[in-house]
Amino acid sequence: MKKISLVVPCYNEQEVIEIFYDEMKKTEKLFENKVKFEIIFVNDGSKDDTLNLMRKLSKNSDVKYISFSRNFGKEAAMYAGLEASTGDYVAIMDADLQDPPFLLKEMYDILETGEYDSVATRRVTRKGEPVIRSFFARCYYKLINKISKTEIVDGARDYRLMTRQMVNAVLSLKEYNRFSKGIFSWVGFRTKWLEYENVERAAGTTKWSFFKLFLYSLESIVAFSTVPLSIASVMGVLFCLASFIMIILIVVRTLIFGDPTSGWPSMTCIMFFIGGVQLLCLGIIGQYLSKTYLEVKKRPIYIIEETDMDVKK
Repeated sequence: MKKISLVVPCYNEQEVIEIFYDEMKKTEKLFENKVKFEIIFVNDGSKDDTLNLMRKLSKNSDVKYISFSRNFGKEAAMYAGLEASTGDYVAIMDADLQDPPFLLKEMYDILETGEYDSVATRRVTRKGEPVIRSFFARCYYKLINKISKTEIVDGARDYRLMTRQMVNAVLSLKEYNRFSKGIFSWVGFRTKWLEYENVERAAGTTKWSFFKLFLYSLESIVAFSTVPLSIASVMGVLFCLASFIMIILIVVRTLIFGDPTSGWPSMTCIMFFIGGVQLLCLGIIGQYLSKTYLEVKKRPIYIIEETDMDVKK
Protein backbone atom coordinates (compact mmCIF):
# COMPACT_ATOMS: atom_id res chain seq x y z
CA MET A 1 0.00 0.00 0.00
CA LYS A 2 1.40 3.40 -1.03
CA LYS A 3 1.76 6.11 1.63
CA ILE A 4 1.11 9.84 1.25
CA SER A 5 2.57 12.28 3.77
CA LEU A 6 0.78 15.61 4.14
CA VAL A 7 2.93 18.46 5.46
CA VAL A 8 0.75 21.19 6.99
CA PRO A 9 2.53 24.34 8.27
CA CYS A 10 0.47 26.13 10.93
CA TYR A 11 0.75 29.55 12.52
CA ASN A 12 -2.18 30.60 14.70
CA GLU A 13 -4.62 28.28 12.91
CA GLN A 14 -6.82 27.24 15.82
CA GLU A 15 -10.00 28.13 13.88
CA VAL A 16 -9.31 25.80 10.97
CA ILE A 17 -7.05 22.95 12.07
CA GLU A 18 -9.89 20.62 13.14
CA ILE A 19 -11.93 21.58 10.07
CA PHE A 20 -8.92 20.68 7.93
CA TYR A 21 -8.60 17.26 9.58
CA ASP A 22 -12.29 16.50 9.04
CA GLU A 23 -11.98 17.44 5.36
CA MET A 24 -8.95 15.20 4.97
CA LYS A 25 -10.85 12.24 6.40
CA LYS A 26 -13.49 12.83 3.73
CA THR A 27 -10.78 13.04 1.06
CA GLU A 28 -9.28 9.71 2.18
CA LYS A 29 -12.50 7.98 1.16
CA LEU A 30 -11.79 8.96 -2.46
CA PHE A 31 -8.81 6.60 -2.40
CA GLU A 32 -10.96 3.60 -1.39
CA ASN A 33 -8.48 2.40 1.25
CA LYS A 34 -5.77 1.89 -1.38
CA VAL A 35 -3.51 4.57 0.11
CA LYS A 36 -2.32 5.19 3.65
CA PHE A 37 -2.17 8.80 4.88
CA GLU A 38 0.22 10.50 7.28
CA ILE A 39 -0.63 14.06 8.36
CA ILE A 40 2.27 16.08 9.78
CA PHE A 41 1.24 19.33 11.43
CA VAL A 42 4.11 21.78 11.97
CA ASN A 43 3.46 24.41 14.62
CA ASP A 44 5.47 27.47 13.64
CA GLY A 45 5.51 29.20 17.03
CA SER A 46 1.75 29.77 17.24
CA LYS A 47 0.52 31.96 20.08
CA ASP A 48 -3.03 30.65 20.18
CA ASP A 49 -4.40 27.16 20.93
CA THR A 50 -2.98 25.55 17.77
CA LEU A 51 -0.45 23.35 19.59
CA ASN A 52 -3.03 21.98 22.04
CA LEU A 53 -5.29 21.07 19.14
CA MET A 54 -2.37 19.30 17.45
CA ARG A 55 -1.77 17.29 20.61
CA LYS A 56 -5.44 16.36 20.64
CA LEU A 57 -5.48 15.30 16.99
CA SER A 58 -2.24 13.33 17.39
CA LYS A 59 -4.20 10.75 19.38
CA ASN A 60 -5.29 9.56 15.95
CA SER A 61 -2.76 7.16 14.44
CA ASP A 62 -2.52 9.08 11.17
CA VAL A 63 -1.58 12.42 12.78
CA LYS A 64 1.87 13.57 13.90
CA TYR A 65 3.04 17.00 14.96
CA ILE A 66 6.20 19.08 15.27
CA SER A 67 6.35 22.26 17.34
CA PHE A 68 9.10 24.86 16.92
CA SER A 69 10.72 26.72 19.80
CA ARG A 70 9.62 30.00 18.16
CA ASN A 71 8.31 31.34 14.86
CA PHE A 72 10.83 30.44 12.14
CA GLY A 73 8.56 31.12 9.16
CA LYS A 74 6.56 29.01 6.74
CA GLU A 75 9.61 28.07 4.69
CA ALA A 76 11.26 26.49 7.74
CA ALA A 77 8.00 24.72 8.62
CA MET A 78 7.73 23.20 5.16
CA TYR A 79 11.34 22.05 5.27
CA ALA A 80 10.86 20.45 8.71
CA GLY A 81 7.76 18.63 7.50
CA LEU A 82 9.54 17.34 4.41
CA GLU A 83 12.44 16.09 6.53
CA ALA A 84 10.07 14.25 8.86
CA SER A 85 7.89 12.75 6.11
CA THR A 86 8.11 9.03 5.39
CA GLY A 87 5.59 8.64 2.55
CA ASP A 88 6.16 7.45 -1.00
CA TYR A 89 4.56 10.72 -2.02
CA VAL A 90 4.62 13.98 -0.08
CA ALA A 91 2.18 16.89 -0.32
CA ILE A 92 2.42 20.37 1.13
CA MET A 93 -0.91 21.96 2.08
CA ASP A 94 -2.16 25.00 3.97
CA ALA A 95 -4.48 24.37 6.91
CA ASP A 96 -6.93 27.10 5.83
CA LEU A 97 -8.36 24.87 3.03
CA GLN A 98 -7.40 27.34 0.29
CA ASP A 99 -5.68 24.27 -1.13
CA PRO A 100 -8.62 22.04 -2.19
CA PRO A 101 -8.08 18.56 -0.63
CA PHE A 102 -10.15 16.81 -3.32
CA LEU A 103 -7.40 17.56 -5.88
CA LEU A 104 -5.14 15.05 -4.09
CA LYS A 105 -6.85 12.13 -5.80
CA GLU A 106 -6.21 13.56 -9.26
CA MET A 107 -2.61 14.40 -8.27
CA TYR A 108 -2.02 10.85 -7.06
CA ASP A 109 -3.48 9.29 -10.21
CA ILE A 110 -1.19 11.45 -12.38
CA LEU A 111 1.94 10.49 -10.43
CA GLU A 112 1.00 6.81 -10.54
CA THR A 113 1.27 6.90 -14.35
CA GLY A 114 5.01 7.53 -13.94
CA GLU A 115 5.01 10.39 -16.45
CA TYR A 116 5.56 13.09 -13.82
CA ASP A 117 7.53 13.56 -10.60
CA SER A 118 5.37 16.35 -9.23
CA VAL A 119 1.86 17.68 -9.60
CA ALA A 120 1.59 21.35 -8.62
CA THR A 121 -1.31 23.78 -8.45
CA ARG A 122 -1.79 27.35 -9.58
CA ARG A 123 -4.62 29.80 -9.16
CA VAL A 124 -6.15 31.15 -12.36
CA THR A 125 -8.19 33.80 -10.52
CA ARG A 126 -7.63 35.97 -7.46
CA LYS A 127 -11.26 36.34 -6.51
CA GLY A 128 -11.67 37.67 -2.97
CA GLU A 129 -8.16 39.13 -2.89
CA PRO A 130 -7.61 42.93 -2.61
CA VAL A 131 -7.23 44.55 -6.04
CA ILE A 132 -3.95 46.27 -5.15
CA ARG A 133 -2.42 43.02 -3.90
CA SER A 134 -3.47 41.21 -7.08
CA PHE A 135 -1.97 43.97 -9.25
CA PHE A 136 1.41 43.86 -7.49
CA ALA A 137 1.39 40.05 -7.51
CA ARG A 138 1.03 40.01 -11.31
CA CYS A 139 3.79 42.63 -11.63
CA TYR A 140 6.04 40.54 -9.40
CA TYR A 141 5.66 37.38 -11.48
CA LYS A 142 6.39 39.29 -14.69
CA LEU A 143 9.49 40.83 -13.12
CA ILE A 144 10.95 37.70 -11.53
CA ASN A 145 10.56 35.67 -14.72
CA LYS A 146 12.40 38.33 -16.72
CA ILE A 147 15.37 38.61 -14.38
CA SER A 148 15.68 34.98 -13.24
CA LYS A 149 16.66 31.84 -15.14
CA THR A 150 14.43 29.84 -12.78
CA GLU A 151 10.79 29.92 -13.89
CA ILE A 152 8.29 30.98 -11.23
CA VAL A 153 4.78 30.18 -12.48
CA ASP A 154 2.22 32.96 -12.04
CA GLY A 155 -0.32 32.00 -9.39
CA ALA A 156 1.72 29.01 -8.24
CA ARG A 157 0.86 27.66 -4.80
CA ASP A 158 3.03 25.68 -2.39
CA TYR A 159 0.33 22.99 -2.70
CA ARG A 160 1.82 20.08 -4.64
CA LEU A 161 2.31 16.33 -4.48
CA MET A 162 5.86 15.07 -5.07
CA THR A 163 7.61 11.74 -5.43
CA ARG A 164 10.15 10.71 -2.81
CA GLN A 165 12.96 11.29 -5.31
CA MET A 166 11.97 14.94 -5.79
CA VAL A 167 11.51 15.47 -2.05
CA ASN A 168 15.03 14.18 -1.43
CA ALA A 169 16.35 16.59 -4.06
CA VAL A 170 14.59 19.52 -2.36
CA LEU A 171 15.98 18.45 1.03
CA SER A 172 19.50 18.37 -0.41
CA LEU A 173 19.30 22.17 -0.75
CA LYS A 174 19.98 23.14 2.85
CA GLU A 175 20.19 26.90 2.33
CA TYR A 176 19.05 29.07 5.24
CA ASN A 177 17.29 31.70 3.11
CA ARG A 178 14.65 29.59 1.39
CA PHE A 179 12.12 30.33 -1.34
CA SER A 180 10.42 27.03 -2.03
CA LYS A 181 8.56 28.03 -5.20
CA GLY A 182 11.93 28.72 -6.77
CA ILE A 183 13.57 25.63 -5.25
CA PHE A 184 10.84 23.34 -6.63
CA SER A 185 11.50 24.74 -10.08
CA TRP A 186 15.31 24.78 -9.73
CA VAL A 187 15.65 21.08 -8.85
CA GLY A 188 13.91 20.25 -12.11
CA PHE A 189 11.91 17.03 -12.57
CA ARG A 190 8.75 16.72 -14.63
CA THR A 191 5.89 18.78 -13.23
CA LYS A 192 2.21 18.73 -14.16
CA TRP A 193 0.22 21.89 -13.36
CA LEU A 194 -3.37 21.81 -12.20
CA GLU A 195 -5.37 25.02 -12.41
CA TYR A 196 -8.21 26.02 -10.10
CA GLU A 197 -10.10 29.13 -9.09
CA ASN A 198 -9.15 30.92 -5.90
CA VAL A 199 -10.73 29.52 -2.73
CA GLU A 200 -11.20 31.73 0.31
CA ARG A 201 -10.14 30.66 3.80
CA ALA A 202 -12.46 28.31 5.65
CA ALA A 203 -12.05 30.41 8.81
CA GLY A 204 -9.65 32.83 10.48
CA THR A 205 -7.60 35.54 8.79
CA THR A 206 -4.51 35.50 6.61
CA LYS A 207 -1.14 35.95 8.31
CA TRP A 208 0.39 37.51 5.18
CA SER A 209 0.19 41.29 5.20
CA PHE A 210 1.11 43.33 2.12
CA PHE A 211 4.41 44.29 3.75
CA LYS A 212 5.30 40.65 4.54
CA LEU A 213 4.53 39.65 0.96
CA PHE A 214 6.73 42.51 -0.29
CA LEU A 215 9.66 41.35 1.84
CA TYR A 216 9.05 37.76 0.69
CA SER A 217 9.21 38.88 -2.93
CA LEU A 218 12.55 40.59 -2.26
CA GLU A 219 13.81 37.32 -0.73
CA SER A 220 12.93 35.47 -3.93
CA ILE A 221 14.63 38.01 -6.18
CA VAL A 222 17.85 37.90 -4.15
CA ALA A 223 17.71 34.08 -3.97
CA PHE A 224 17.18 33.43 -7.68
CA SER A 225 18.63 36.37 -9.60
CA THR A 226 21.84 38.39 -9.71
CA VAL A 227 20.40 40.91 -12.18
CA PRO A 228 19.99 43.63 -9.50
CA LEU A 229 23.76 43.54 -8.98
CA SER A 230 24.27 43.96 -12.71
CA ILE A 231 21.82 46.87 -12.73
CA ALA A 232 23.88 48.61 -10.02
CA SER A 233 27.01 48.21 -12.14
CA VAL A 234 25.31 49.41 -15.32
CA MET A 235 23.88 52.45 -13.55
CA GLY A 236 27.38 53.35 -12.35
CA VAL A 237 28.77 53.17 -15.90
CA LEU A 238 25.89 55.20 -17.33
CA PHE A 239 26.27 57.97 -14.76
CA CYS A 240 30.01 58.15 -15.37
CA LEU A 241 29.36 58.57 -19.10
CA ALA A 242 26.61 61.13 -18.49
CA SER A 243 28.84 63.17 -16.17
CA PHE A 244 31.72 63.10 -18.69
CA ILE A 245 29.42 64.34 -21.47
CA MET A 246 27.99 67.08 -19.23
CA ILE A 247 31.49 68.27 -18.32
CA ILE A 248 32.40 68.58 -22.00
CA LEU A 249 29.17 70.47 -22.76
CA ILE A 250 29.68 72.90 -19.90
CA VAL A 251 33.31 73.59 -20.88
CA VAL A 252 32.41 74.10 -24.55
CA ARG A 253 29.44 76.34 -23.73
CA THR A 254 31.53 78.46 -21.37
CA LEU A 255 34.50 78.84 -23.74
CA ILE A 256 32.51 79.48 -26.93
CA PHE A 257 29.44 81.33 -25.71
CA GLY A 258 30.74 82.69 -22.44
CA ASP A 259 27.59 81.32 -20.76
CA PRO A 260 28.19 80.70 -17.05
CA THR A 261 26.89 77.53 -15.41
CA SER A 262 23.46 77.52 -13.77
CA GLY A 263 22.99 78.28 -10.10
CA TRP A 264 23.04 76.07 -7.04
CA PRO A 265 19.40 74.77 -7.16
CA SER A 266 20.08 72.58 -10.21
CA MET A 267 23.36 71.41 -8.68
CA THR A 268 21.60 70.49 -5.42
CA CYS A 269 18.98 68.46 -7.26
CA ILE A 270 21.67 66.58 -9.19
CA MET A 271 23.62 65.87 -6.00
CA PHE A 272 20.53 64.51 -4.25
CA PHE A 273 19.65 62.39 -7.29
CA ILE A 274 23.14 60.92 -7.62
CA GLY A 275 23.28 60.35 -3.85
CA GLY A 276 19.97 58.48 -4.00
CA VAL A 277 21.21 56.26 -6.81
CA GLN A 278 24.39 55.49 -4.88
CA LEU A 279 22.43 54.54 -1.77
CA LEU A 280 20.12 52.36 -3.89
CA CYS A 281 23.12 50.51 -5.34
CA LEU A 282 24.64 50.09 -1.88
CA GLY A 283 21.31 48.77 -0.65
CA ILE A 284 21.21 46.16 -3.42
CA ILE A 285 24.74 45.03 -2.58
CA GLY A 286 23.80 45.03 1.11
CA GLN A 287 20.89 42.66 0.49
CA TYR A 288 23.13 40.09 -1.18
CA LEU A 289 25.82 40.57 1.46
CA SER A 290 23.33 40.06 4.31
CA LYS A 291 22.06 36.80 2.78
CA THR A 292 25.63 35.60 2.35
CA TYR A 293 26.34 36.49 5.98
CA LEU A 294 23.36 34.47 7.20
CA GLU A 295 24.34 31.47 5.08
CA VAL A 296 27.96 31.52 6.28
CA LYS A 297 26.91 31.38 9.95
CA LYS A 298 25.34 27.95 9.28
CA ARG A 299 22.53 28.39 11.80
CA PRO A 300 19.86 25.66 11.80
CA ILE A 301 16.79 26.30 9.66
CA TYR A 302 14.55 25.49 12.64
CA ILE A 303 14.66 24.25 16.25
CA ILE A 304 12.13 21.71 17.53
CA GLU A 305 10.80 22.16 21.04
CA GLU A 306 8.25 19.35 21.07
CA THR A 307 7.21 16.50 18.78
CA ASP A 308 5.67 13.05 18.84
CA MET A 309 7.80 11.93 15.90
CA ASP A 310 11.14 10.15 15.87
CA VAL A 311 13.16 13.15 14.67
CA LYS A 312 16.21 14.90 16.07
CA LYS A 313 15.25 17.88 18.23
